[in-house]
Amino acid sequence: MIRRTIGKSRPLNAIGLGCMGMAAFYGKPLDEAEAVNLLHSALDLGVDHFDTAEMYGMGVNEQQLGAAFHDRRDKAFIATKFGPKYNLETGERRVDGSAENAKRALEQSLRFLKTDHVDLWYLHRRDFSRPIEETVGAMAEAVKEGKVRNIGLSEVTAETLRAAHKVHPIAALQSEFSIFTRFIETDGILDACKELGTILVAYSPLGRGMLAGWSKDWKADGFDFRALMAPRFSGEALENNLALVEEIARVASDVNATAGQVALAWVLQRADNIVAIPGTTKLANLKQNLGAADVKLTPAAIAKLDSLAAKVKGERYDEAGLKGVNG
Repeated sequence: MIRRTIGKSRPLNAIGLGCMGMAAFYGKPLDEAEAVNLLHSALDLGVDHFDTAEMYGMGVNEQQLGAAFHDRRDKAFIATKFGPKYNLETGERRVDGSAENAKRALEQSLRFLKTDHVDLWYLHRRDFSRPIEETVGAMAEAVKEGKVRNIGLSEVTAETLRAAHKVHPIAALQSEFSIFTRFIETDGILDACKELGTILVAYSPLGRGMLAGWSKDWKADGFDFRALMAPRFSGEALENNLALVEEIARVASDVNATAGQVALAWVLQRADNIVAIPGTTKLANLKQNLGAADVKLTPAAIAKLDSLAAKVKGERYDEAGLKGVNG
C-alpha cells in the first residue's frame, strides 16, 4: 500500500474511492444498502479516502456515506464539494461561490454525512462572477469553526491555485488526470501543487472506465454522462481510443497486471504528491484497483504510455462542460 498525506490528514491510502457513480451520472444508482455494503468493504480492504459532492445525486451520495460511516467516522477521511447549483424545474445550472451558499452547503453536507466535520472541503468549480479569494475566505471561516479540516479546489488553473493559497493553505487540488488526460502537467498545475505543498487528487484516473477496458458496443443503463456529454465515448473517437487502450493492455501483460492497474500505477508514479480516486460500484473492480499499488512500471513502459495522450480523439467534456473547467 502507498500512503500519502493530504494537508493535516493522517497518512492515507493513495488509492481512494470516488463515490459519484454510486448515486449519479453513470447509469442506474445503487440503493442505500448496496452502497453501504460497498463502502464497508472498502474500509475493510484498507481504503480510507472517500470522495463525494453535493451535486452527486443532489445529496443522495452524501447520505449514502453518512449511512455507512456515522458509526465508524474515525476510520474514513471524507471529502465533499460545493458550488454548482441546479434548478430542477428550469434546468438552469450555475456555480455559486458566495459565503451564503458555502455556509448553506456545508451545513447540509454535515447533516447528510451525519458528522460534525468534513476532512476535506472543495469548491467544486470556480465561480467566475467573484474573486477566488472571496470564496476561499468564506471556506476558511469554516476551518476556524472546526467544521472543516482541510480546504481544496477542483479544476482550477495554477494562477487561481496560487491566489487562493495566499488566503488559506490549499491542501488538495482535484483535477482529471490519466494517461489520456495530461493537461495538469503541461499547464503548470502539477508544478504549482509541488511548489505550494498541495496534493493533486486525480479523478477519473481510469478515463471514466475506458482505460480499464471498454466495449464499442456498450449501451448506457439509464442516464449516463459518458453517452451524452463525453465526446471521447462516441463514434470514431471511441474506436480510436479503444485501440489505444489495447496498447495499455499490451504493456499490462508484460507486468502481469490489468490495463486498469497499469493506468493507476502510471498516475501514482508521476509524482509523490498525487493520490487517485478511481470510482466503481463493484467490489471486484475495487479489489483490482487496489492491486495497482504493487505494479512497477519500467522506463520503457512509461515512455510507451506517455506517447498515447497525443493520439486521443474527442474532448473529455462537451462544450458546456468545458466552460466550467480551467477556472
